[in-house]
Amino acid sequence: MSFKSNAVIVAILSMLVVAPGVAQQAATPPGRATISLYRVAPGKHVEFLKWLAAREAIDKEIGAPPTQMYAHIDGDAWDYVAITPQLEGAAQAELDKKQEAAAKKKGLTTGPKQGIEIRQFVSWHTDTFVAGPLTAAQMVEAVK
Repeated sequence: MSFKSNAVIVAILSMLVVAPGVAQQAATPPGRATISLYRVAPGKHVEFLKWLAAREAIDKEIGAPPTQMYAHIDGDAWDYVAITPQLEGAAQAELDKKQEAAAKKKGLTTGPKQGIEIRQFVSWHTDTFVAGPLTAAQMVEAVK
């Protein structure tokens, strides 16, 4: 991943730190999330967004934490960023099972086939696993 892409991730995480409710999180351990960057293949933007929306509908149906989507306006070469909260341990494993069952029920792909299917819409993507949101002061305390 390039320095510029890393800078984008840091900027997005910085925006989340000032989001409502962050002050309440100071006393609790940071959450975990997956940050996905997507560069969509030429002419595939609408199809890609519909593909994501179908999976977003499943997440809503089963009560999964909502993914936050950001659209590129200016700067680096990515088109969309998705920030998906992750649950802890067994709770995430259970959520993954529910997502897979709901996707299969609706006739959507899952597993490795889903990984292949998404590649028809994107030139590249990357997933980064993160902890946060945290302030810089909280990160200093964590490394003491």
